[in-house]
Amino acid sequence: MIQTIRKAWGIPELRKKLIFTVLILLIFRIGNAITVPYVNVDALRSQLDSMGTTILGLYNVMSGGAFATATVFALGVQPYINSSIIIQLLTVAIPYLERLAKDGGEEGRKKIQSITRYTTVAIAVLQAFGYYMMMRRYGTLAAGADGIWPALVIMVTMIAGSSFVMWMGEQVTEFGVGNGVSIVLFAGILSRVPTMISSAAGNIRTWSGIRNGSITMDSLTAGGYSAAQAESVLNNAMAPWGALLLVVGMLALIVFIVFINDAERRIPVQYAKRQVGRKMYGGQNSNLPMKVSMAGVLPIIFAQSIASLPITIWSFIGIPQEGTVSRTIYNAIDTKSLVYIVVYFIMIIGFSYFYSSIQFNPVEIANNMKKQGGFIPGFRPGKPTVEFIKRVLNKITLFGAIYLAIVAICPLLAGKIIGSDSVAIGGTSVIIVVGVALETVKALESQMLMRQYKGFLE
Repeated sequence: MIQTIRKAWGIPELRKKLIFTVLILLIFRIGNAITVPYVNVDALRSQLDSMGTTILGLYNVMSGGAFATATVFALGVQPYINSSIIIQLLTVAIPYLERLAKDGGEEGRKKIQSITRYTTVAIAVLQAFGYYMMMRRYGTLAAGADGIWPALVIMVTMIAGSSFVMWMGEQVTEFGVGNGVSIVLFAGILSRVPTMISSAAGNIRTWSGIRNGSITMDSLTAGGYSAAQAESVLNNAMAPWGALLLVVGMLALIVFIVFINDAERRIPVQYAKRQVGRKMYGGQNSNLPMKVSMAGVLPIIFAQSIASLPITIWSFIGIPQEGTVSRTIYNAIDTKSLVYIVVYFIMIIGFSYFYSSIQFNPVEIANNMKKQGGFIPGFRPGKPTVEFIKRVLNKITLFGAIYLAIVAICPLLAGKIIGSDSVAIGGTSVIIVVGVALETVKALESQMLMRQYKGFLE
C-alpha cells in the first residue's frame, strides 16, 4: 500500500488527486472538532459512553467520535449510507427505479443520485430530531436551552453538516482518489485509534485499581459517577493479558479479512464461434467471477442495527432496576449476552443471503450470457445454467456469510473472555477500514495502469 502511494505521488495528476483528498479529510476533521451550540458536551459524552454497545455506539464509531460530542458533523455519512441502501433496495421493488438503473444510462444514474441526495436530507432531518430528543431526555442540553430556538439551531446545524459531508464525499469521488463516502468513513474510524489506545490504557489501570481495591462501585459513585456510569467503568476494565490478546486477535483478523476480500469463485464461460461475412468472431474462453464477500459489511450493519434495537430503546426509556423481571429480560437480550450473539449470528447469515440475491441475479446473468453466445461447459443455456449459477451462489453466499458472522462475533467473544465491553463493535470497524484501504489501493493502481497505457498509445 505504501509503495503504491509512493508511486502515485510521482505522477503529477495523481498527486493533485491525493492532495485534494487529504484537504477534504482535513476539513472533515476540523468539522468534527466544532461543537454545536446549546449542548453540554461532557454530560453527553458520559451518557453515550454508558450506551456504547447499543446502535448509538455504532453511530459514534462511524462518525469518528463526533456523535458523542455533538459536533457539526455528528451525523457523519450515516444518513447518506442509509439513503443509498434504501434506494438500492427500492430499485428492486419499484419498476421506475429499476428502469432508471438498467436502461437509463448516465441520465438515469444522475436521477437516482439526485433521489438519493433528497432521501439523505430527509433521513438527516429525522436523525437530527431524534438526536435532539435524546439529549433533551437525558438532560445533556446546556442550561436554558429548552426553547424552540436552541432546538432549531441544533437540528439545522446537524442537517447542514450531514449534507456537507455528503457533498465532500461526492467531490472526493469525482476529483480525488477512491470512493469519497468510503474514504470519509475510513478517516472517521481511523481517527479513533489514539482514543482507543488511551481508553485501553485507562481500562488496564481500572483493572489494576479493582485488583488492589482502590476502585469500587462506592468509590466511583462517591467521585461523582452515576450508577450506570460506574457500572460501565467497571465492566470495561481490561487485564494486561487481555489487551495483548486483543492486539494479536486484531492482527489475525486483518490477515483473514484481506485473504477473504480477494477470494472469488470463477465459473468458466466459453463463447461459441460465429461467422459474420468472411470474419470469424468469438470462440474465446472467459470466466464469471463471484466474490466470496459479495455483500461487504452491509449484513453486519443491518443485523447489528436490528439486533441491538430493543436494548437501544430500553436505554432511551431507562434501564430497569436490579432484581426485577424487566431487568432479567434486559440482561437476557443485552448486547453482551449469549442470546444476542446467537441472534446476531443468524441475522448476519440471513441478511447476507438477502443482499446477495439483490446484487447477483442468476436469471439475468444467464440471459445476457445466452445473448452473447456464451455458455458454461457441461450445462445447456437457459434453465440448467440458471440452476447451476444459483447452486454456486448459495454455496459462496453461505461461506461469505459465515465469514462475516465470525468476524462480527469474534470481538464480542473476546470481550466476554477478557471481561471488557470496549471491543463490542470492533469487527465492523476492522472490515470497513481494511476494505476501504484495499479498494483505494486498487483505484490508485488502476489509474496508474491507465496512464501507462495512455503514454504507450501516445
